[in-house]
Amino acid sequence: MNPFDYAAPPTLAEAVRLLADRGERARVLAGGTDILVQVREGRRDVELLVDVKNIPELNELTWEASSGLRIGAAVPCSRISEHAGIARAYPGLVDAVSLVGGVQIQSRACLGGNLCNASPAADTVPALIAHEASAVIDGPQGRREVSVASFCVGPGRTVLGRGELLVRLHLPPPKPHSAGRYLRFIPRNEMDIAVVGAAVNVTLDAAGVCTDARVVLGAVAPTAILVPEAADALIGNRLDEAALAALDAAARAACRPIDDKRGTIAYRTKVAGVLARRAAAIAFERAGERK
Repeated sequence: MNPFDYAAPPTLAEAVRLLADRGERARVLAGGTDILVQVREGRRDVELLVDVKNIPELNELTWEASSGLRIGAAVPCSRISEHAGIARAYPGLVDAVSLVGGVQIQSRACLGGNLCNASPAADTVPALIAHEASAVIDGPQGRREVSVASFCVGPGRTVLGRGELLVRLHLPPPKPHSAGRYLRFIPRNEMDIAVVGAAVNVTLDAAGVCTDARVVLGAVAPTAILVPEAADALIGNRLDEAALAALDAAARAACRPIDDKRGTIAYRTKVAGVLARRAAAIAFERAGERK
């Protein structure tokens, strides 16, 4: 491993300055569960790691029914998964966050880091997109906000420019009678990377008919993908076999996976349809219980 500099700025402005000065050779250290492994293995060549754990704004976690959920980019996964209010309001997000490594990893790994790592197989990204999350970014040119659906532009690549860093994530308040579910398929039982992931969020009316839906797939394309056609298969319908079959077909049609040692294109495509069906069934059940 090549030597590198380390800085732990106490303010957001100082972190932006450090990142802008070093450009592509500087990286943010939040939890460190990805970047430190990448540096040690020589997959990332950095001159400076900027530790943002000391910046108060990046460690804020607030949930209010009127304004939604705000998660600082450096908030560890354990704080999210252990928050009873978040679990009730955003069960699909907690499904995903709870899968990020084991207990020790979750005490360091953060939602912001999982997003910025931009892995196509990241567990939390499909759930964030299903919940219509947005990302607040700060940098030399000021602050801006983008949807999480457009944050990752390819494997390991994001919309962040020179000197920019993710400040926090914002999830709008959940709609009445809505709920979500995230599922993944992995080769092993513990701490593996998703072969396919599926997040489904639905809103039901009093009769159990779906009035709104979002379906997101992970690990089947260069980035997590929102599938409007799959949502259309659910909207206007109760959970019946016809709706599930249409959802399955739409999910499969949206897939653009690769062949690798963990799964073939055909296998990943089939599993995407199966997981979408299963996630939808649980999301409908959860939403129905909220009436």
